[in-house]
Amino acid sequence: MVLGMGISPTIAFTPSFSQIKISPLGMANKLKFLKRNTSMNMAGDNGDKTDDPNPGGMSDWNDDEDNAPQSENFLDVLKNWIRSDEGKEDIQTYTLSLAIALILRLTIIEPRYIPSLSMYPTFDIGDQLAVEKVTKRIRPFNRNEVVVFNPPDSFREIMANNYGNAKKSKEALIKRIVAVEGDEVIVRNGKLFINGKQQDEPFTNEDAAYEFGPVLVPAGDVLVLGDNRNHSLDGHIWGFLPKENVIGRAVFIYWPPWRVGNEGMF
Repeated sequence: MVLGMGISPTIAFTPSFSQIKISPLGMANKLKFLKRNTSMNMAGDNGDKTDDPNPGGMSDWNDDEDNAPQSENFLDVLKNWIRSDEGKEDIQTYTLSLAIALILRLTIIEPRYIPSLSMYPTFDIGDQLAVEKVTKRIRPFNRNEVVVFNPPDSFREIMANNYGNAKKSKEALIKRIVAVEGDEVIVRNGKLFINGKQQDEPFTNEDAAYEFGPVLVPAGDVLVLGDNRNHSLDGHIWGFLPKENVIGRAVFIYWPPWRVGNEGMF
């Protein structure tokens, strides 16, 4: 056969069962399977229920993605919550709770943190304690009470001139009242004497390594010292504390748990 123009001829043929390696019986079974599937599809179109061979399958991913609900951003969620009845009620509750907490802190009790060892061993670094602010208005101050106070001007001058730290000079301090107005104070041979009587001070860390006095506490003032006598910037250096500077009395340690209590504070 001569082929022109280099084009291959198209050859049509009808394969026999032997050529495609399918027996007449196998072909009959395949025809029955196709006929049964066609009948099931037609029945399904008429409303009959049939088992889905691929349960949960998706025929069109793009349509489902387009129809998926879009998540709201945070601002939209917040605005909807504020407008809702539940949100309005929650806001009222939070506002009232905050107001009560602020009133308690400003007028009744507040937390304080110990940053140094000037009151060791009564307080250690990291102790957190409650300071009550009510009784200072109705009860006079007594010796051996621990108080938190705003530093006097003399303390601030020492901090600014000797340590160059004006910021620290404004921070509240905690010390122990050792003498009240009218008391004569002397520190001699490491011991504290009030009105000529040596004081029993089991809460101190060690005897004082300095001499002080005699001095007379003026009206309206108290004298405060640190329990860690030789490591405390206190009244034996900067003088007397005006009573109006007192923020409140230390009443108990509430943290850490193993130091909870009020031993040595009264």
